[in-house]
Amino acid sequence: MIISYKVLNKDKYSTVYDVLKQHFEVSARLLSKLKKYESIYLNGKNCNLKTPVNLSDTVSFSLDYYEDNSNISATQMDLNIIYEDDALLVLNKPPFMAIHPTSYHFNDTLSNGVKYYFDKLGLNKKIRPVNRLDRNTSGLVVFAKNEYVQEALVRQMANGIFKKKYIGIVVGHLEKSNGTISAPISRKENSIIERKIDQSGFPSITHYFVLEKYHDYSLVEFILETGRTHQIRVHSQYIGHPLIGDSLYGSESPLINRQALHSYYLSFIHPVNLRLLKLKSELPLDMKKLLTTSPYTK
Repeated sequence: MIISYKVLNKDKYSTVYDVLKQHFEVSARLLSKLKKYESIYLNGKNCNLKTPVNLSDTVSFSLDYYEDNSNISATQMDLNIIYEDDALLVLNKPPFMAIHPTSYHFNDTLSNGVKYYFDKLGLNKKIRPVNRLDRNTSGLVVFAKNEYVQEALVRQMANGIFKKKYIGIVVGHLEKSNGTISAPISRKENSIIERKIDQSGFPSITHYFVLEKYHDYSLVEFILETGRTHQIRVHSQYIGHPLIGDSLYGSESPLINRQALHSYYLSFIHPVNLRLLKLKSELPLDMKKLLTTSPYTK
């Protein structure tokens, strides 16, 4: 993949370095790699960072250099691809699957499947998931096909441009049909997994909208303003309506054997063509089945 920009009359760039740092916001780490692999060009010819630029010059850089991704083993699996182009791969992750390999899940994670898929494509790039989901949470996961795209999307997350929406099924009926939960979250003492509400924790904000009420639970849309570990699960517990099946922050359920939470919507600016990309996925079968076990409450 080659990323390019044509210098315009309004621009104040003096050198190739200015374009890469100010227009593309290339990190120092990536810039070092581009220099190492001689992947920086001015009007199609190799150049250095100090090369002056003029009106109508085209500054470009190539991301086609080889990367070693042998730290992740390749495992063939059926990937539910929601969107793909030269920059991105967006998958619908099933429940009960981790994103990253761990000591307990070395070769059965989503990243293992992506490694196999990249090998089939002949794409020698590191495996770069952009957003994270808990092992038992289903839904949309974005994989960047190169470092530049990953950096751009991480910036969008930090700036609130990258939007994430979830559907959850919670215990009981919420008092208000919509609202905002603003409660800081920190790690629970003596636990590497569990989080808790703690005034000294990181600011955490979740917006919610009740979509439907059932006999003894509610279908709720959650929109994350921040992205803390277990944020929706902790906030749901905090307001007294834990997710059904959440054994860590609520209780197990005979109706579903995981927390009833699905990442169903993502939107962000495509890092290359700069268009707004909106992606959706349907509720998984176990959550659909759960909704058929109890009648609506009007």
